[in-house]
Amino acid sequence: MSDSEHTDAGVQPGFDVARGVRFGAPTVVILPEREKDKLLPRGAEARLAEAVGLAAAIQLQIVHSEIIRLRKPSVSTLFGKGQVERIAAAVAANDAELLVIDGVLSPIQQRNLEKETKAKVIDRTGLILEIFGERASTREGALQVEIAHLDYQASRLVRSWTHLERQRGGFGFLGGPGETQIEADRRLIRDRMAKLKRELEDARRTRGLHRTRRQDAPFPVVALVGYTNAGKSTLFNRLTGATVMAEDLLFATLDPTMRATELPGVDKVILSDTVGFVSALPTQLVAAFRATLEEVIEADVIVHVRDIAHPDSDAQAEDVAAVLRGLGVIDNPDAPPLLTVLNKIDLLDADARDALTVRSESVAISAVTGEGVETLRHAIADLLQRRTQTFELTLGPAEGRRVAWLYSHGEVLERTGGDDGSTRLKVRLGEAEKARFDAG
Repeated sequence: MSDSEHTDAGVQPGFDVARGVRFGAPTVVILPEREKDKLLPRGAEARLAEAVGLAAAIQLQIVHSEIIRLRKPSVSTLFGKGQVERIAAAVAANDAELLVIDGVLSPIQQRNLEKETKAKVIDRTGLILEIFGERASTREGALQVEIAHLDYQASRLVRSWTHLERQRGGFGFLGGPGETQIEADRRLIRDRMAKLKRELEDARRTRGLHRTRRQDAPFPVVALVGYTNAGKSTLFNRLTGATVMAEDLLFATLDPTMRATELPGVDKVILSDTVGFVSALPTQLVAAFRATLEEVIEADVIVHVRDIAHPDSDAQAEDVAAVLRGLGVIDNPDAPPLLTVLNKIDLLDADARDALTVRSESVAISAVTGEGVETLRHAIADLLQRRTQTFELTLGPAEGRRVAWLYSHGEVLERTGGDDGSTRLKVRLGEAEKARFDAG
């Protein structure tokens, strides 16, 4: 069958026609560990468990997982000859169709491993790209992920190319018609990327208009951030009564979701549930975080949700902090306040709960049971109110519209009328609202 015949109707989504790889396929996961990796904050077992979780996030059936220690990485296959034979034996013994290497593979290493193991091979970047392709639900998110995929594929073109006319959830590692002529593919990639970037700019302009409208509204924004699977979406649902997808699954949420809710002393706030972070995020996917990260930058309060029951909770927190530091929302005097939430205390035993140290600007909760959530609501409200100031303003009788604006954008504490028809107000406003009032 020719390549052109592979691209027509009748192909089931989730299948690689050329290689037979499918979602739910038997999969072997290998973590290569170099000597320098022993200095990482996470142990090899924890990193392997995360890799298995990433594969499970797209319903792959994990039939074997293993850590293989590398003395000297091979240029051609990454692993030594004997190690490659061992991997191939594990693939054959488990009838595996897919081999996931939790590291970075060069195109030649990927191709040679496919030849030696007789299985489809993807690395960590390819796996996360596939997950993001499945999770992106907004038009902008889908565009960003597809551009990232094309950028990654441009240097490879090794049996994992998705035909550009086919549209599906994933982006080509577990689906597509197979290998095509390299030069033709490169031209198609360039043309497709140019078209997608134009569409992406249109989507960004639209989102910019939506953000401007939100900034003109009086309601503060609270952004939930955290490592993937820390329980952000469960907490979001608990606080807002929403039904955002919340499962024990890595990258259950990709696109930012926003809902209105009330807090003690604060009539209305906008809560934003953002994508979960992950260690060693592929550089091709940094742009795919743009929509959700911009919500973080514009937030009035940032709530960092930690899975305190996870053995690598501290390392996960540092991964999140590194991203936030890069955004300028940590170690920046103008940054919004950061509140740390120690989630999943229901999974701790009595001794661990007694030993838990809850510092200032942190709250211990269980988003599942609701324990501590009311304390959290008060803590967020307190931080929001700290960012406001009380002003005494006098407006003339012809400034009724400005008086109405203050009522809608601030909290009027006191109002008196003057003999000359003026209105004296004592009003609590945020810094941004006061600046807009002064400019208006």
